[in-house]
Amino acid sequence: MDMGRFLIETHLRTGRPIKELAAAHDVSAGWLFKLLRRYRLEGPAGLEPRSRRPHWSPTRIADVYEDEIVALHKVLADDGLDAGAATIHFHLSKRYDTAPSVSTIFRVLKARGFVAVEPHKRPKSSFKRFVADLPNETWQADMTHVELEGGVVYEVLNMIDDHSRLCVASRAMKTVKATDVVRVLHKAAENWGYPASFLSDNGLIFTTGRHHQVAGATEQELFALGIGAKHSRPYHPQTCGKVERFHQTMKKFLAAQDIKSPKQLQRQLDRFVGYYNEERPHRGIGRKTPASVYAARDKAVPSPSFVKVGDRRLRFDRVDKAGRVTLRRRGRLHHIGVGRPYAGWRVAMLIADLDIEIVGVDGSPLRRLVLDPTKNYQRIP
Repeated sequence: MDMGRFLIETHLRTGRPIKELAAAHDVSAGWLFKLLRRYRLEGPAGLEPRSRRPHWSPTRIADVYEDEIVALHKVLADDGLDAGAATIHFHLSKRYDTAPSVSTIFRVLKARGFVAVEPHKRPKSSFKRFVADLPNETWQADMTHVELEGGVVYEVLNMIDDHSRLCVASRAMKTVKATDVVRVLHKAAENWGYPASFLSDNGLIFTTGRHHQVAGATEQELFALGIGAKHSRPYHPQTCGKVERFHQTMKKFLAAQDIKSPKQLQRQLDRFVGYYNEERPHRGIGRKTPASVYAARDKAVPSPSFVKVGDRRLRFDRVDKAGRVTLRRRGRLHHIGVGRPYAGWRVAMLIADLDIEIVGVDGSPLRRLVLDPTKNYQRIP
């Protein structure tokens, strides 16, 4: 019930003083006197609730920047780039010492009809996120498809740094092969250095181990460089979620461009990567640019599996529960039996071509053998 209307009507009907009514109902007497004046000037319409918003706010910051906010939103959106309030705030902060807040920009966009309010989503705090501690600790890689005019489809290989989200490589080609992955990896390393590990899905351009029990070109090269090869489990793209999300952002940008040839596609990819790395604030890293986050910490480096000891190579391993150690030779994985009593032991393998000596870290000899390259499992004699 409208308390103001009720008390004014009571005053007019019964003649009770305004101050007495105000005290009895715990409201302001000044407010009731104001309502009474409105009633005498306008009649019952004067008792209707009115907005307290001022007619003019000369210091209201949104009025000063409103047209620029809308113009910047249109420029970013037309180019297929993120045009949200946080991104606009980032760009305005580079132009002005005092820029409107993210919430103010959001209100302007909402008032102009550029924001469609979405239903409540699952809170971000409910997600468990895994992020590498250092730049180059892990690179995520994946391939996606991009359709040009005329229905021609090209494949784009993307590699990003897990810690900083920095895109280290984005290359378009008709068909991506394992040798292309190796070539792009080396090219990216010229600018950013080699990663300590390399995470991908189980596509044949990244691994053949699940299909042929023999390492493919990519895994062999990673092994030779001392880079750990990691793969997501089948049908679980969330493991490579950062590069999967990068695909979406990239495709949104490409959809807004006029691309008719593969050369134009690569030029637009290079343009997008430059903007993404150097200018675009990334929500997943505290609204910083990937390049600034990448540069803020020391970089991880590969850990070679082998070191030289005279004319032999030295490799450290741990005996598994079945009493075996593993050795990869020419892309083929071999299991070497040591014995179940040594399960969990740290051991060293001294390798000279096919001659292998396995000793405990305390120097105690465990096994010596000549590797049979035709067999996956080297049994204990």
